[in-house]
Amino acid sequence: MIRPAVPDDVSAIVEMVHELAAFERAPDECHLTAELLTTALFGPDPRVYCHVAVEDGRPIGMALWFLTFSTWEGVHGIHLEDLYVRESARGTGAGKALVAELARICVERGYPRLEWAVLDWNPARRFYEALGAGHKSDWLPYRLSGAPLAALAASSGAATS
Repeated sequence: MIRPAVPDDVSAIVEMVHELAAFERAPDECHLTAELLTTALFGPDPRVYCHVAVEDGRPIGMALWFLTFSTWEGVHGIHLEDLYVRESARGTGAGKALVAELARICVERGYPRLEWAVLDWNPARRFYEALGAGHKSDWLPYRLSGAPLAALAASSGAATS
């Protein structure tokens, strides 16, 4: 069963995010806590959403996502930030069901895009390709964080004063 996450799912979702970080060889980079996720999902102005795959009453997989906006299309889309199915539940169809639910939301709301990023070594790429997804080799992801982000932010204050 796939359903939107509820507050009682938060601890399981946090565990799965940390399991994903370990799988992606970056466990020390994951700082998500139950308090942070509760605020993000269920606070006064949520900007992130989550669906869970549930078996025997407990979450076995999750899809954490947020809205994007395409200026070219003029409408929103969905960015799938994290898709994770616990190792014991892989091969059960939970991952496909989670992605299918996000696809359903896209179609229902008129969103033309469901997008995500995947590490180049991740074997899940075969799973995504089997769904009909293709990687965009002409677009390269960039990230600004840490000291360079702080330095640029500091320069903004000087430029707009």
